[in-house]
Amino acid sequence: MDEIITLDYGSGGKKTSRLIESMIVPALSNPALDALGDGAILPGAEKLVFSTDSFVVSPLFFPGGDIGKLSVCGTVNDVAVCGGVPKYLSCAFLIEEGFATESLSRIIESIRSAAQKAGVTVVTGDTKVVERGRGDGLYINTAGIGFLKYPGLSPANIRSGDNVIVSGTVGDHGTAVMLARSGMMQGDIRSDCAALNGLCAAILDTGCAVRVLRDPTRGGVATTLCEFVEGTKVSIELDEDAIPVRRGVRAACEMLGLDALYCANEGKLLCVVAHEDCERVLAAMRETEEGRDAAVIGRVTDRYPGKVVMRTPLGGSRILQKLAGAQLPRIC
Repeated sequence: MDEIITLDYGSGGKKTSRLIESMIVPALSNPALDALGDGAILPGAEKLVFSTDSFVVSPLFFPGGDIGKLSVCGTVNDVAVCGGVPKYLSCAFLIEEGFATESLSRIIESIRSAAQKAGVTVVTGDTKVVERGRGDGLYINTAGIGFLKYPGLSPANIRSGDNVIVSGTVGDHGTAVMLARSGMMQGDIRSDCAALNGLCAAILDTGCAVRVLRDPTRGGVATTLCEFVEGTKVSIELDEDAIPVRRGVRAACEMLGLDALYCANEGKLLCVVAHEDCERVLAAMRETEEGRDAAVIGRVTDRYPGKVVMRTPLGGSRILQKLAGAQLPRIC
């Protein structure tokens, strides 16, 4: 560990993992936390799924969403990909003195609208105001509770021969936020920010052998897939041509020196499914608004244990690693 915390520790990549695994988990260790999922599965009257997240995105408003919509969708998605049915949210505001009430009103309306669309209720919260210059406008923390309906989802279930599906185009959110931050022209690039609980239910209600679901936010698709196979005896091999990336996003990433595979997504998920069930799951995904552009992007093999390998159109290959450093800080 470094002597001080830098922005790299919030990137969702290697340093984030190091911080969590070397400091937080050893100090607070318990079975729910040690699983290192997007949410904790808890015993209760019914088994509960619980998750929390904080949102520090800059700018607060961006094409396709704002910090309010993001805070609802991000937490709903963390509960849903654990196999839970999201029900209730808390919402806490940390507001800087001088923040415009008109902007706050817009954000609260986004929260209301996003929660209604996702079928969840904001049932508790908190508001704090800090001195001017100490809060960067607004931060939001949300926590979500849902009931576990689809148990057993875990990267530990992944087997050689499985297929890897992404629910749509990658890199939209990170690219949209970065362009909005820089003041560059957006074109038709918009954040994909969306609640995915309906898509998760459509996938899992098929009864197919779904191994794991995950929404690839910070660190993007590449980092999430690396986390799936890290330290295991299996590998994931991707086909570069099969990965859907919008033309505008690809062009913007080239201009900004970014890689869409490492850009955050806020309305996409990755699904690893048994090969024999792949077409059924793909068809179910494409019946939903959030999964209409779903595509099979790779397969699980045992040729490169613990690695994610990209097959290029020219017949070559390269190893993908977890994001190192902060490609896009303050992205969610």
